[in-house]
Amino acid sequence: MVTTPTKATIVRIKNVRFFQSDMKKENVPQDVSALGKITKEVCYATDSSGKYVKELSSGWDVKINALDVAWKDVEERIAKAKAQVLNEEASPLLFFMEYRLMDPGILADYTGFWKWQIKRHLKPNVFKNLSDKKLQKYAEAFNVTVEDFKTMTVHEA
Repeated sequence: MVTTPTKATIVRIKNVRFFQSDMKKENVPQDVSALGKITKEVCYATDSSGKYVKELSSGWDVKINALDVAWKDVEERIAKAKAQVLNEEASPLLFFMEYRLMDPGILADYTGFWKWQIKRHLKPNVFKNLSDKKLQKYAEAFNVTVEDFKTMTVHEA
């Protein structure tokens, strides 16, 4: 049995949008977002004859604001990690894990290290004694040189 998507339209109340029934193709949100230049989201709407069609959306204010809040949180976590490294409370590994949005499990998959090893390598005194081979594995996982990894240097456009 094939089910049809839920009907939805957008209503503006003091610049806040809420979903209601019967979204028309011409009402699919096209608010400008940072991701709008990279990707579009598929939405279902009704055309002039009332049939469901797929329509691309470049963004929606509410979603844009939610993503901005999430990225601000990520940026704060990166800044906190950098401060911890500079205060010798953590190793540069923490900075790059936050910067690349990785947790020990994901990083373990990229490097082949056990999660407990990665957690141990977060300690500055342990990190200082890592072999060049281990540092190289981390640098490759973060797509940086070993020197950039040690100094928390990021070269991205």
